[in-house]
Amino acid sequence: MILRSPVKQIALVFAAAALLSGPAAANPAIVIDASSGATLYQQDATHPWFPASLSKLMTVFVALKAEREGRITMNTPLLVTARAASMAPSKMGFRPGTLVTLDNALKMLMVKSANDLAITIAEGVGGSVENFADEMNASAAALGMRESHFVNPNGLPDARQVSSARDMAILARALYAYFPEHADLFDIGALKLGHKIIRTYNGMLGRYPGADGMKTGFTCSAGFNLVASATRHGRKLIAVVMGAPNATTRVMLAATLLDKGFAGEFSSGGSVQNLPTISADPPDLHGSVCRNRGKAIAEIEAEIDDMSKPVPSMFSTAARAAEGSSIYGSPATFSGTTTAMQIASMPKPEFDPLPVFVGPAPGWTGPIARPRGDRTPVAAYSADKGESADGPLKPAADAQSMHGRSGRPHKTAVKAKKPAHADAAIAPHSAPKAKKQKPGGSAAAKGKPAPAKVVAHGAAKSKAAKSN
Repeated sequence: MILRSPVKQIALVFAAAALLSGPAAANPAIVIDASSGATLYQQDATHPWFPASLSKLMTVFVALKAEREGRITMNTPLLVTARAASMAPSKMGFRPGTLVTLDNALKMLMVKSANDLAITIAEGVGGSVENFADEMNASAAALGMRESHFVNPNGLPDARQVSSARDMAILARALYAYFPEHADLFDIGALKLGHKIIRTYNGMLGRYPGADGMKTGFTCSAGFNLVASATRHGRKLIAVVMGAPNATTRVMLAATLLDKGFAGEFSSGGSVQNLPTISADPPDLHGSVCRNRGKAIAEIEAEIDDMSKPVPSMFSTAARAAEGSSIYGSPATFSGTTTAMQIASMPKPEFDPLPVFVGPAPGWTGPIARPRGDRTPVAAYSADKGESADGPLKPAADAQSMHGRSGRPHKTAVKAKKPAHADAAIAPHSAPKAKKQKPGGSAAAKGKPAPAKVVAHGAAKSKAAKSN
């Protein structure tokens, strides 16, 4: 029997995933301690990568920062414009002119990964998508996200929109540290809008012990991305996987990384902020991940509806035995953890859906957040291009069907919050009390990150969303 170190074992997992996804670069990955910011494990974590819907984590950060500064409230109604409605799925499909509160928009953004509501939030908070993107980049620079550059709030394909596993780990940690009162945004298993139940795309929630976030992402060019957080015995870890070949594999890889992190099988390294940048262009996985487009879409739909399907061949005992001493390792040394193997065969979890509604909150008499910039539809991101930032590529139901036959909003009200005073910069606050943590939860460490410049990677290529 050949024994391998935990780091070498993890490398086998990602080497196997890389083989499945074709000749592209190895899957970037990282595990960090949310409290200390220490890097527990990393593989090519600063390699530039297309973030896809992981971009929406920065959209949430900027929106919550605006709420902290008193520029908007969680109950402020946002206006869905024609530009928002023109986005490709995944989307809510609300008609132009629909109003939705920031609170409800953020919940739908995280659970449904709604590309249309990402634009609605950007236009309502920043006045325009372009202004909001500037805010995204300013926040990324302040947080020390050196490999990241944003041009849109939803992650739909644009060659200029890049990030890295390290940067996404930094962003995830910042969201928990700066906005602990909104940590529940990342732990919603399902929403109820009228008579419609909307399930999360995050296959970790309800399956992985202690999982409490955070966000999935998928485009043909990016592959299957995942930021996953979990808390056990008061310790929170964050794992990021980029470019997995399918939806199930990204969950199993993240589960393996978290298992080994909680088991103490990684030696604590330096700060996540100090990992050196890899100078490279993000790979385009379109030819491997979506060479069979129907299969790729089926992978996402299967993750939403039920993961009780055959385990991928790289995790199969028979396949591992047949491979012998190849790169997969022998059955005794293959590093897929027990938890990861169990997740692959678990039935879909049942969640108590959180009610959301369309329209202003009852009794709202304040202003509506209206965009001030260009609101025309964007052809490059329109639904007929057949590209997605997450979720199945299929037409969204219209707004009326989502909140009952009458077309009236769901009557469950969201409690209004008093806007906080502005902070001097992006900094942890102490005024509002954080929401009560769930059993086993813990607050992330607080501390102001050092500013850093955004690094642009390569020439901006004019590349619209591809039609398959």
